This record gives sequence, structure tokens and C-alpha cells, in this order.
Amino acid sequence: MAIWFSSADKAGLRSIAANTMIEHLGIEFIELGDDFLRARMPVDRRTVQPAGLLHGGASVALAETLGSAASFLCIDPAQFAVVGVEVNANHVRSVRDGWVIGTARPLHLGKSTHVWDIRIVDEQERLVCISRLTMAVVSHSRPAPASA
Repeated sequence: MAIWFSSADKAGLRSIAANTMIEHLGIEFIELGDDFLRARMPVDRRTVQPAGLLHGGASVALAETLGSAASFLCIDPAQFAVVGVEVNANHVRSVRDGWVIGTARPLHLGKSTHVWDIRIVDEQERLVCISRLTMAVVSHSRPAPASA
């Protein structure tokens, strides 16, 4: 059973990335399943740290992009918005080139919060990073919570 509020497609997700960090980092949405969203990100000059390894911040950006987009797809955008509240990540493997692929799956889809599990793997499907993202679901009739 699909978790999405309305029908969504990769073209629609690509349109939200235009002129954002998502586009700058080369993140591409590649698959939308009944209960997951998947995207990939290149490991290149935009996403590595000075030693040539995938930057942990780039992994977190991929994770937050996936979880935020997935939360957005779960709500009625005419009534609600979603905003990030907390993100954490454990980096378990380094990557020097190629692509990393992230998959976001819900741990909790409540009325006021969503919690996402995001796993990022390399092209050989070895775990690179595991992240958890908490999103607030905010009614348009009330102000959004302050972010840190």
C-alpha cells in the first residue's frame, strides 16, 4: 500500500530541485516505490572533502533531501508544510568516486511528525552512511517552529 498523499513522479521531484543545493550537488531522484524514495549523488569535486573522500556533510545533504522530499509527498501541500527538526548520521565507509545511492523509508508517519530512516550505499551496495531525519508537519494556519 502506497504511503504517498497523491501521485508523484520523478519529473515532479526533479522540478523541485531546480536552482537549489539539490541541483548543485547533482542529486537525482531515481525511484519512487510504494513506501520508499531513492536518489543518487555523484562523488565528485562538488561532494568530496579535501582528502578526496565523500564529505560527511554531502551525505547528510542527500539524507535530508530524501527525507524532506518524502515527507512532502506524504502531506496535502494545500494544508500543510514540512520542515526539518533533527538529522543525525553515522558515516561507516569512505567513498572516493562513482555514485552513492540513498533510500528513505518511514519509521513513523504521524499527524505532527515524520521520522525517516535513510541508508546510503555505494555502487556495490555497501553501507556508507545511516541517517535518521525527523520532520515537523506544520499547518499553514499556524507558524512554523523555529529551526536551529
